[in-house]
Amino acid sequence: MPTSADSLPADIAPASPAPTGLRRLLPRSLFSRVTLIIVVGLAIAQLLTFIAIGYERGIAMRELMMIGIERDIASSVAILDRLPAAERQDWLARLERRNYHFVLGGSAEGIPPDTPLSQQFAKAITDAMRPFEIVKVGQVSNPPQGLQIQVRLSDGSSVVVHARRVDMPVSSWVMWLLWVQLLVLAVCAWYAVRLVTRPLAQLADAADDLGPDLKGRQLAEEGPTEVQHAARAFNAMQKRIAGYMAERVEILAAISHDLQTPITRMRLRTDLMDDGHDRDKFRQDLDAMHTLVREGVTYARTLHGATEPPRRIDADALFESMVADYEDAGQQVLLEGRVGEPMVTRPNALRRILTNLIDNALKFGTEVRLQVQADAGHRLTLAVVDNGPGIPPDQLENVLKPFYRVEGSRNRNTGGTGLGLAIAQQLATAMGAELTLRNRDGGGLEARLTMNTRDATHED
Repeated sequence: MPTSADSLPADIAPASPAPTGLRRLLPRSLFSRVTLIIVVGLAIAQLLTFIAIGYERGIAMRELMMIGIERDIASSVAILDRLPAAERQDWLARLERRNYHFVLGGSAEGIPPDTPLSQQFAKAITDAMRPFEIVKVGQVSNPPQGLQIQVRLSDGSSVVVHARRVDMPVSSWVMWLLWVQLLVLAVCAWYAVRLVTRPLAQLADAADDLGPDLKGRQLAEEGPTEVQHAARAFNAMQKRIAGYMAERVEILAAISHDLQTPITRMRLRTDLMDDGHDRDKFRQDLDAMHTLVREGVTYARTLHGATEPPRRIDADALFESMVADYEDAGQQVLLEGRVGEPMVTRPNALRRILTNLIDNALKFGTEVRLQVQADAGHRLTLAVVDNGPGIPPDQLENVLKPFYRVEGSRNRNTGGTGLGLAIAQQLATAMGAELTLRNRDGGGLEARLTMNTRDATHED
């Protein structure tokens, strides 16, 4: 319904587009993002360091093994060749090592080595065992990349060498040390990021607390130099804004006070005029001027918020009394729904908000309803709906500007002063509530006031 100059909160910013793709997995806060980046970066650096050290240890172990194991195996084969055949079985256990052992008789199994490391390992062993004849070299799957090398001794018998590569073991305490180191780095990163981002969060909270009453809390001017400077600048800005707003209210109040006298004199003079059309028009203009001055001062005072203290009231009784007042004035307003329990709020401010919304709806609609909906989450929704023509979508952002009227005419009988919804919005913000407007699908306008009854108990 094309309401007068009262409507949607002008300071509500458009919602940012929802993140898509991988951005949906990222945390939203700066603190979480910076912490995640640092911790993940440190974890990757730790992993790369561990891989590099492990690779270097593997190369060193392979070189050490290549230098020693082939000589040990060749020496053991030479010993078996020198021993009498009847004593060789007794020496097998003595010659066995962790990475190789010997089996008398039989033949080697497996396929030829097919990996560079296995081929290099097999070549080193076979070269060391010359001049013994190497009958066969096979690679088996158990143990992984194990070799079986069949060697013919000088008496014609065979011995099979079972050899395998053994990586250098990593002690369990090394892994625990890496985890502890990563944990320490993560804690340090968390503290560092918190030291940087906490002042930003405090600054944002202080900015949110700076409501229409301009009584935001002062930031503590402590911490690093940059934080102290930002806190001092913010505190000074709060004082300047409060001073500017107080000066504006004083100017409006002074103008209102000074206009009362000439308006009164002009009303007295209209009483001395002859009855006629000009006298009625003159009186109508004086009434419009008086209304404009009164509502202008009211709007200016709402910029400083509601000084009314919150108290517990019977909300249902308040709504019923308002509907009854409209019925006594010959205007039909339907009440739908109930709160069902007392609530803590600022009753005069709430009454003023609903009065402005209902008056605006009655101005453009013939059927006006006040819908009350309370949920278990301590949220109360009050909706004033009508069957008027609604507000053009391109003007929803403008209707809350002071003295703005949707219709193009300047007729105050239909256009009003353009302050009704602006005052309602200011009072709603001071109460910690949210006022929104939307065009209904079936025609008309819905003015919705949403407030948290739990938070209302903590209002100052």
